[in-house]
Amino acid sequence: MRRASPGTSLLEGLEPLIEAVQQKRLILFVGGGASQNLGLPDFTALVKHLAQELGTEQPALAYPDYPIIAEAYLLKHGKLGPLRSWMDLTWHPNSVSIADSELHRLIVEIGFSTIYTTNYDRWLERAFEQYKKPFHKIANVADLTQHAAGATEIIKFHGDFEDDESLVLTESSYFQRMLFESPLDLRLRSDSLARPILFIGYSLHDINTRYLLFRLQELWRNSVYGNQRPLSYIVMNQHDLPQEAVLRSRGVIPIVLENLDAGEAVTRLLRELSNSVSKAKPKKTSSS
Repeated sequence: MRRASPGTSLLEGLEPLIEAVQQKRLILFVGGGASQNLGLPDFTALVKHLAQELGTEQPALAYPDYPIIAEAYLLKHGKLGPLRSWMDLTWHPNSVSIADSELHRLIVEIGFSTIYTTNYDRWLERAFEQYKKPFHKIANVADLTQHAAGATEIIKFHGDFEDDESLVLTESSYFQRMLFESPLDLRLRSDSLARPILFIGYSLHDINTRYLLFRLQELWRNSVYGNQRPLSYIVMNQHDLPQEAVLRSRGVIPIVLENLDAGEAVTRLLRELSNSVSKAKPKKTSSS
């Protein structure tokens, strides 16, 4: 556990993480907390909207139930287009300026070669556009066939607002994702076998996050080379012994930053990782 006290490095004891960042081997996996750090709504807004669309106001409907409510919406309307349009507008208000987000600036600045995200929104892409850094968005199998040399790959693991067919939103689409056999799943399986992952913006109260970590662990469980598995990491801002024990058993090191809200915890860690990258860059020497 790491406490966020003044003057204390958050990276003490995390040399493999620092090395992976400096060598551009670390994969960043970005969850909804990164977007909420911009002041955007969480999925309770989606649940309320879906309930209104379906003519129900059951108070028991909560965040974990939104896939089945989205499924009911699809059955009623036959398509997700109108819902996707509403979500697009709701999660991209004109009041948000990506230039004001230190968290997103640091993500771009560190220079990850590969970023996975379960967010449907375009704030990661807008951050790269803001700082004029090249990126290649991957939301479907067709995108996998293209390659942009030197560009960061932003892999939209649960789909993208620009492609209704790519969205993992309904219960059926989540069940399909749990098979872990789609082209994007196969890409993640390949990447995770060779490279460590840093998860940010995720809540371990979300069963989808825990299932993903379980499936990644299963890739190594029966391998005679299991002891060579790259360690992965997840940022947490609350101390939870049971969760931490399970995470470690699955090859994921919890980085617990207490006394901070979730957004500030991630921002502080990324700030130190960015500094470690800057220190590792060779200094330019003036020619005589």
